[in-house]
Amino acid sequence: MDKFIIQGKKPLKGEVDISGAKNAVLPMMSAALLANGVTTIHKVPDLRDTRTMIRLLEMIGAEVEFDNGSLKIDGSTVNKLEAPYELVKTMRASFYVMGPLLGRFGKVKVSLPGGCAWGPRPVDFHLMGMEKLGADVTLNQGYILATGSSLNGAHIRFEYSSVGATGNVVMAAVLAKGTSVIENAAREPDIVQLCEMLNMMGAKITGLNTNILTIDGVTELHPTEITVIPDRIEAGTFLMAGVALGDITLNHAEPSHLQTVLDKLEECGASYTTEPGKIHMKKADKIIAIDVTTEVYPGFPTDLQAQWMALMCSANGESVVTDTIYHDRFTHIPELNRLGAKISLHDNVATIEGVKSLKGAQVMSTDIRASASLILAGLMADGQTDVSRIYHIDRGYEKIENKFSTLNAEIIRVSV
Repeated sequence: MDKFIIQGKKPLKGEVDISGAKNAVLPMMSAALLANGVTTIHKVPDLRDTRTMIRLLEMIGAEVEFDNGSLKIDGSTVNKLEAPYELVKTMRASFYVMGPLLGRFGKVKVSLPGGCAWGPRPVDFHLMGMEKLGADVTLNQGYILATGSSLNGAHIRFEYSSVGATGNVVMAAVLAKGTSVIENAAREPDIVQLCEMLNMMGAKITGLNTNILTIDGVTELHPTEITVIPDRIEAGTFLMAGVALGDITLNHAEPSHLQTVLDKLEECGASYTTEPGKIHMKKADKIIAIDVTTEVYPGFPTDLQAQWMALMCSANGESVVTDTIYHDRFTHIPELNRLGAKISLHDNVATIEGVKSLKGAQVMSTDIRASASLILAGLMADGQTDVSRIYHIDRGYEKIENKFSTLNAEIIRVSV
């Protein structure tokens, strides 16, 4: 098992390349199953999660080649319509294969998902959407079996916006007969790109960038070639590091996907400039305590809540972080407090009292974004911080220690 050793308080300076978006590429990989042929996806991040999805696609029968950030997926060889427990339990996004396999082949067997330890994310919306499209959905021994040889367009309304359910239902609906309408659909850039990819494959989806999607079913889709959008969560993580520790430039970033985050960083004392594909972030002279409430896109993302909290640990004053998306996503708080932070939690509301300086300590990762917050805090702290269980960070950040090293950070990976 690996860990990071971080020597804190090193000023950051330089440029860093942002990888393709993890939350975009995983459903795009599943979408390739809808076509009878080879789909090529560029700028694919080399992550534990993308490797897990590759293994799942291969188990389903797809032929997959991954080389130098380009991924080729041949959907013509798919012959096993099952996503087994041993893979789905390690990554909830494996559930994305349900929609395309059901839509193209009329049946699928998928294990109930696993994933991060910080709390459940029910799949009820996914299943409700499939049933609305005419599928028969049953649960047996931890597996969901969905069958529907002839799906039909339907009007589907989610009680609240769900990225996973929106993506899954869209992929099932593109080959259904007639028209489907999804209300309260997710508007995240990852979902927008998934719909763009499906349209490139021959689907007819309108309403992109809105919360109402209309899908006119087609009889078949064809392969395509597409490049993954930049990862706005990785970009946001590095932007916060820049605010605390130095002037940095993010390459291959998309400023429009981060406007809410950039606005909050400006409020807390940072200044930045943008140009196409780049964000230049200047270190704040003083970090001002600013409250944040997570919301669905385009609001402040829950996937940056933990990193924001790490930044606020060094702010001047008291701030409040409220997570309205996942009420129990706070396992990083005890670890940040081990570094000298002063954070209290009541229900889904965390109160952070800024301290003069964090102090290096031994801490433990609990999920992808909590890991990122601990790395940020370690970079900001006096002395040495050891971050263990970093296999979590490898699920969602591509070689994060190398990227920080290019910015002058002192962070190394060691085996223990």
